Amino acid sequence: MSVFAMADGDEDFTQAAGLIDSKVSCDDLSEDQLEMIGDYYMEQLHPGVAHEYMDAMMGGEGSESLKQVHLSMARRFYCGESQGYGMMGGYSSGMMYRGGMMGGANWAYSGYRWWHGLSYVLYILLLIGLVVLVWLWIMVLLKNKGRKTKKR
Repeated sequence: MSVFAMADGDEDFTQAAGLIDSKVSCDDLSEDQLEMIGDYYMEQLHPGVAHEYMDAMMGGEGSESLKQVHLSMARRFYCGESQGYGMMGGYSSGMMYRGGMMGGANWAYSGYRWWHGLSYVLYILLLIGLVVLVWLWIMVLLKNKGRKTKKR
């Protein structure tokens, strides 16, 4: 068994780790247990003081927004769900839009990077280039065919 990090001096994640190790089905876990598992995963990703900062950024201890973040993390990492959750799940604020910071309906926050849109532009340019090359090739063939007929 591994050593568990502590977010602040009094928080112990052994119960959450025990639930994870037991591989209990997500359907059999309560919302409080899922929140505990999500908090554990956040601690693993951002140990110690970083976890405290993350909690504060997400609304602070006891806030509904932080609870939703922890639930979303548990559903994504433990339950394997990925639809519509993103890093912040259903949390909604003016800055994060409606699908969380990394997921949802807004293209800019749907997990695609900036080059995703650029790839469409490049595909269109490639298609136009191919059409022009085929057209030029046909024109050269027709021109050469016309020269051969005149020589006879």
